Amino acid sequence: MNFKGADILSSKQFNRGDIEAVLKMAGKALPYASKKKFGDLLKGKLLATLFYEPSTRTRLSFETAMIRLGGSVVSSVGTQGSSVAKGETLYDTGKMISTYADVIAIRHNEDNSADEMAHGSSVPVINAGDGCREHPTQALLDIFTIQQELGKVDGLKVAMVGDLKYGRTVHSLSEMLSHFNVKLTFVSPPELKMPEGVCRFLKEKNVPFTETVEFADSIKDADVVYMTRIQQERFAKKKDYEKHRNVYVLTSELIKEKNPKMLILHPLPRVWEITKDVDELPGAAYFRQAKSGLAVRMALLMMVLGKSF
Repeated sequence: MNFKGADILSSKQFNRGDIEAVLKMAGKALPYASKKKFGDLLKGKLLATLFYEPSTRTRLSFETAMIRLGGSVVSSVGTQGSSVAKGETLYDTGKMISTYADVIAIRHNEDNSADEMAHGSSVPVINAGDGCREHPTQALLDIFTIQQELGKVDGLKVAMVGDLKYGRTVHSLSEMLSHFNVKLTFVSPPELKMPEGVCRFLKEKNVPFTETVEFADSIKDADVVYMTRIQQERFAKKKDYEKHRNVYVLTSELIKEKNPKMLILHPLPRVWEITKDVDELPGAAYFRQAKSGLAVRMALLMMVLGKSF
């Protein structure tokens, strides 16, 4: 992929070389992300963050990345603060915002929303999460975290647990991991299993995976356990959410019994699915994972704007 001027919309647009290029650039970004180095590498560039859906880490990490590299940010949060509330299409919004900004990051609750904005925009658009479909920058930071923590990605067994139906993070991560020699285990209630489209994609790529409802036995030989929350906002009825929310809960006691060496990831926010006593364990990397997001988003901003460290 030629990153300069490119839209970052889907995990499927990446091959292994593209992923490794982002990881390499993210490694160079780490000193800037950790406030050990400062520079004006993106001075004069403007990022527009358009977040029509709630976000803390993703929006703030994009904005922090831009500002720490010397650029500027304009931000719109929620539909009520924009012309979308008046019926403006995302195509038209993208067309207009691209006359102001040099790059756009968008989060929206509808599938394919980032694609619609990119069709109207004349500057790079980065998908920061669209509906239940994709979250490619999260997948990149997840893989970067695995590499930083374990020193490799090839040869690992990765278990993904929880809401795999609506969880856009696990959709994108599964597809990006297809470029590595990994074995995947999907742990979920039958009603929240991984979508058939993702499973079909993995089969086409000859990626070995298993699906199960069993939690404890599935994590005992995993190198990486990727927990996800049961997403209340995706359920039409509260009783359906209540039925599933406590199905899989990772505790310190369970980890010590089954697999004390595993790396524990979570896209955050967590609610019920990881107890706080897990935080002190060496393998609890989810807050370090969130920190990795800053370096990865710095890398992507630099790359789509044709810059390098």
